[in-house]
Amino acid sequence: MEIIITVIASVLIFGLVIFIHESGHFLTAKLSGIKVNEFALGMGPKLISKRKNETLYSLRAFPIGGYVSMEGEDEDSDEIGSFSRAPVSNRILVVAAGAIMNLLLGFIVMFAYTASEEALATRTVGGFYEGSYTEQSGLEAGDTIIAMNGRRMFSADDISYELARVQNASADITVLRGGERVELEDVSFERVEYEDGTSGIRIDFYVLAEEKTFANILKQSFLGAVAMGRQIFLSLFDLITGNVAVNQLAGPVGIVTIISTVSSYGIRPLLSLLALLTINLGIFNLLPLPALDGGRLVFLLFEAVTKKRLNPKYEGIVHLVGFALLIGLMIFVTFNDVSRLFAG
Repeated sequence: MEIIITVIASVLIFGLVIFIHESGHFLTAKLSGIKVNEFALGMGPKLISKRKNETLYSLRAFPIGGYVSMEGEDEDSDEIGSFSRAPVSNRILVVAAGAIMNLLLGFIVMFAYTASEEALATRTVGGFYEGSYTEQSGLEAGDTIIAMNGRRMFSADDISYELARVQNASADITVLRGGERVELEDVSFERVEYEDGTSGIRIDFYVLAEEKTFANILKQSFLGAVAMGRQIFLSLFDLITGNVAVNQLAGPVGIVTIISTVSSYGIRPLLSLLALLTINLGIFNLLPLPALDGGRLVFLLFEAVTKKRLNPKYEGIVHLVGFALLIGLMIFVTFNDVSRLFAG
């Protein structure tokens, strides 16, 4: 039964995130008068397909991707409705729409998650647990945390994310106390050891809740989505700077393993994971790297500014090389996922 639940949850989560992304490309292409040759969910051999008007709609075997194939997308085409003949503003919108839809889905999911919470957490310290390290370091009840380690805190989630990154069980915290800004240096936290051999810190204070109104739910949902987005950028920064090992990256196999664990805790943790995955996909696709939507946007923005279009042949080569590197990365993270799986 656990395996069945994992499979269903994984297919639904992957399918929804991919469907929303590709629908963004598809709908904006249609609205822009661009011919769509195929709208595909999944990769690999076709399982089901149906043609309606000019577009082939297909469901493919492996639920780990999808695509919208547009006429003249990767080469010049003189056919009416080709991507290459569309105004550059329309092409920019079509390329960006997939990531935008993922970010929008992330906000909607965060709204559902926040609305289901019993209380809405603030950044104001309500009190401390027995033997609190942070209270001994100078944090006081009534303090509103506005920054940690120089980074602005917009929500309670920001506080949790930042504390997960600290290296030495201490943090510099800026608070509002009695209307005044107070700097607290080297606020200490208790380090704890987990059963799997990893370690972390214990948050030994609790925060106050605010009234659960529609406006507050909307605000908290937006701030929660922003917090997730910033955490993704910080994780990427940690990866580049070596603070996080590259073998910690997770691919489809690793994500399925995470879904298996999270699904056992109920629907709310799954909603949080769904929000994280779709926001992650939206941000990742906007990175200015070849083969990604962000890489294509770089070429389109260059054309919009200079009024000159680069030779599609050379642009295609750049994206082909980027795609090959992306496949290499996927193979690497999948190998890591499988290794971790067998290692338990």
